[in-house]
Amino acid sequence: MTLPLALTMGEPAGIGGELTLLAWLKRGKEGLPPFFALDDPARLERLAASLGWTVPLRVIAEPAEAVAVFPEALPVLPVALATRVTPGRPDASNAPAVLRAITTAVSLVKARRAAALVTNPIQKKLLYSAGFRHAGHTEFLAELAGGAAPAMMLVCPGLRVVPVTIHLALRDAVAALSREKIVAAGRITAAGLVRDFAIPGPRLAVAALNPHAGEDGALGREEIEIIAPAVSLLRSAGIAADGPVPADTLFHPAARQRYDAVLCMYHDQALIPLKTIDFAGGVNVTLGLPFIRTSPDHGTALDIAGTGKADPTSLIAALKLAAEMASRRSGRA
Repeated sequence: MTLPLALTMGEPAGIGGELTLLAWLKRGKEGLPPFFALDDPARLERLAASLGWTVPLRVIAEPAEAVAVFPEALPVLPVALATRVTPGRPDASNAPAVLRAITTAVSLVKARRAAALVTNPIQKKLLYSAGFRHAGHTEFLAELAGGAAPAMMLVCPGLRVVPVTIHLALRDAVAALSREKIVAAGRITAAGLVRDFAIPGPRLAVAALNPHAGEDGALGREEIEIIAPAVSLLRSAGIAADGPVPADTLFHPAARQRYDAVLCMYHDQALIPLKTIDFAGGVNVTLGLPFIRTSPDHGTALDIAGTGKADPTSLIAALKLAAEMASRRSGRA
């Protein structure tokens, strides 16, 4: 790679800093692409020292410096925190720095000074004090991208899932479901599979909402009135879509061979099978943005922050996938 990946700090009181340090320590064994952290160098230095990890840091002024620095030291583009961090105890005064790391990283990726964006987990409740008004990273990145219509895809070896509705209470998710939302998610997913996963003619499975796909309306009419018409619209657009398929038959090994991604109707319908198959290594990918963004598929884990127990598997997978996607986009360009 000629450009490094940009890795944001996430919630500084969470495990993001440990994940960043561990990923750099495993760079050779895992064959990781060069990346730089948008973080406070002093806090990373203190964190590494407290855990007994030897991680040399190198402050950089430009992302381009990171590629040469990466083999010998962790490149850090400084983002100063307002208050010294205590692991496990978020401080609202550091919220502006967390947001600044994200906005700076997005600017660098949009300007093609970094290959892709990889984000450590954030603590949304703390960010509201700094003006954050979004349901999550995905919605914030869509705004920074100029109002793009994104879709959240969760990826692990052997499975890709896209929830049509995301962070909603179950009753609200059912009420919000519509043909338009399913079609939009299907179009974004199909385009992303072609562009970023090099899958020509992607096959989509569309999950039913109700048990047994509603049993011809006996267990609910969403399949008849919303999901089946959406599948027909996707097919008419030239997308190979199959459904509505009962969700309880979609995720066993033989079924997973029949499609490239599943459109799921609500959050847990997508996340439960993925985390059952690969709890530690799932990756969150935002499709539909003009730049590449991946993230570990877990939260800030405040309860173990600062202990050295954090598992970097998901972040390592997110870094590798971001590099693969960047390489594909570069090749297509």
